[in-house]
Amino acid sequence: MSAELRAAGRGNLFTALPPPGGGEIFQTLFAGPGCRVERIVSHGHASAPGDWYDQDGDEWVVLLAGDAVLRFERGGDVALKAGDWIAIPAHSRHRVESTSADALWLAVHGTPSG
Repeated sequence: MSAELRAAGRGNLFTALPPPGGGEIFQTLFAGPGCRVERIVSHGHASAPGDWYDQDGDEWVVLLAGDAVLRFERGGDVALKAGDWIAIPAHSRHRVESTSADALWLAVHGTPSG
């Protein structure tokens, strides 16, 4: 592998998963102008009652493993299984209603300007 590729970063989404415990675990895999990519390990996580995500940028997420339910303030629940993805527009208030113990996500966050 060239030095350029090593410097750019490389990995496997399914290895070195953190052990269960605590809340969701977020790991930034890439950050650049206009977007951020992160791996999210959920281990049976749910948002705290009354907590809502209200993000300034658009978000695209894919559930790589497990099952999950997202709740949208203005649109009800969306059940997801491994392989399902969803695009979430900026300021669409949502929360994680439930996840299975093996839930693993990949999220791409757009910045308000990108």
